[in-house]
Amino acid sequence: MAGKGITMNEELAAYLVAHCDPPRSGVHNRLIEHTAELMGDLSVMQVAPEQGPWLTFMARLIGARRAVEVGTFTGYSALCIAEGLAEPARLTCFDISSEFVDVGRPFWAEAGVADRIEVVIGPASENLADLRADETIDLAFIDADKTGYAAYYEELLPRIRPGGLLIADNTLWSGRVVDADVTDEDTEAIRAFNDMVVADERVDALLVNIGDGLMLARKR
Repeated sequence: MAGKGITMNEELAAYLVAHCDPPRSGVHNRLIEHTAELMGDLSVMQVAPEQGPWLTFMARLIGARRAVEVGTFTGYSALCIAEGLAEPARLTCFDISSEFVDVGRPFWAEAGVADRIEVVIGPASENLADLRADETIDLAFIDADKTGYAAYYEELLPRIRPGGLLIADNTLWSGRVVDADVTDEDTEAIRAFNDMVVADERVDALLVNIGDGLMLARKR
């Protein structure tokens, strides 16, 4: 039986973003545009425009105060998460490139959320382990190297509070997850990650078709 989904095009995507609450602001638009100008083809690493307001909404929906992001790039997703946090708000961003993250810092400041965000540069596989074992996290967002997803998930999930949310990006991987002819390392890692999460009895899992796919894991 055919699904009822709709194929997204640029016009529909613009309409979708325009009807989000909170709406994307001028700061958001300038950061997206600046990333495209500065990074060229690498700008595809930035989350989809419609994912930004969604991340803000989800942070507000669960009343998140403490959040962690693995993979920040130029900071659009971090900006959106930080805007959704309740006080006292703190977002820790893990990334391997200060050059990329520094692109977003002026936009964080302009939006008034720079004081909510701390950045840790270096391999997340090592630095996540330095988080306090008893630290409680409300919201985690993973958007980094795909082969690291499972390890990041296992580091973060024990720290997430019951009812808290872990979100992973690119989990539909442009449709390659269902193409049996695609067997590269990243695709296989995404498939294994999706299978792992949906089988994990510690969480309620939901894979949604937003942007390039988002896996949601709500801790029980």
